[in-house]
Amino acid sequence: MTAPAIRYTPDIEDVQPDERETIAQLNDTFDVILERTAEDYGHAVRSVHAKSHGILEGELIVDDGLPPELAQGLFATPGRHKAWLRMSTNAGDILPDAISLPRGLAVKIAGVEGERLPGAEGDTQDFVMVNGTVFQAKTADKFLGNLKMLAKTTDRMEGTKKAMSAVLRGVHHALEAVGIESPAVDSLGGAPNVDPLGETYYSVTPFRYGDHVAKFSIAPVAPALTSRTGTIIPVDGREDAIREDVQAEMWDIDAEWEFRVQLCRDLERQPIEDPTVEWDESEAPFMRVGVIRAAPQDSWDAGRVQAVNEEMRFSVWTGITAHQPLGNINRARREPYRHSADFRARYNGCPYHEPTA
Repeated sequence: MTAPAIRYTPDIEDVQPDERETIAQLNDTFDVILERTAEDYGHAVRSVHAKSHGILEGELIVDDGLPPELAQGLFATPGRHKAWLRMSTNAGDILPDAISLPRGLAVKIAGVEGERLPGAEGDTQDFVMVNGTVFQAKTADKFLGNLKMLAKTTDRMEGTKKAMSAVLRGVHHALEAVGIESPAVDSLGGAPNVDPLGETYYSVTPFRYGDHVAKFSIAPVAPALTSRTGTIIPVDGREDAIREDVQAEMWDIDAEWEFRVQLCRDLERQPIEDPTVEWDESEAPFMRVGVIRAAPQDSWDAGRVQAVNEEMRFSVWTGITAHQPLGNINRARREPYRHSADFRARYNGCPYHEPTA
């Protein structure tokens, strides 16, 4: 029998006194990445997930008749909301696709009612996800250490990165064969070069879910997507192979993903402050609360790329208080994400804005 969902209270978070110092150092480290890539490209890009593989327009359809514990926040009222989806990989520089990295999916939902998080403009709700079930660092200071290491190699040693990625993919497969997953190996270039359209994405960090606490997931359900799950994209010397293949595929796909919620049911077994712990689905199952649909379209339409890639920002802190980000990793993401977006806006002379429904 599944345990009841934990009720949200502010004291489930454990804020440490040194978090402000860590956030300041994260800003400084992001600056190293941002300034180096802007100088090299003559154009500022995101400090993480810089390279996009596809931009889609669609809609989120919130299910009718959800039980009370699932009818929370954005999902409290059935209805349709315009949505934008950005598929990416996690590096802060624009790398050829021969360097294989974890996939990311950022989703922006329009027309969301409710009290806004501090500094969250507009009426949108963002969800930022990756195709892995856990975060690569337990705490914000560990994340800072990883980021400093990546900053030292940003936009340098491309040939070495390609060779290392090939080696690390072999390490990934060897570990997978004995039932071991390594987010660290994947984040350094060992992730399989999979088709992003077939992947399941996870928030990996927890969030308030109205009266409760949850993690989120977006999973493909349309046969045209699930048939691509685990499919390796052949690079064949194509620097933008993933983008090209996604573009060719989306001309003919009626895409549909389920939006799922995993409610926290035990604060010890599903901790708030340690995102390296996977919440066991047998104890805290994912449950559908809606679907995201995207009709066949050009996933690299120039106008949409400009509007989303250049003029929008995605942050877990853009949204309503009913979906407040929780845990030290999420607290540490708030200012650096804004800091990164502000740098892009200043450097490119292109202010970002929140779209409307």
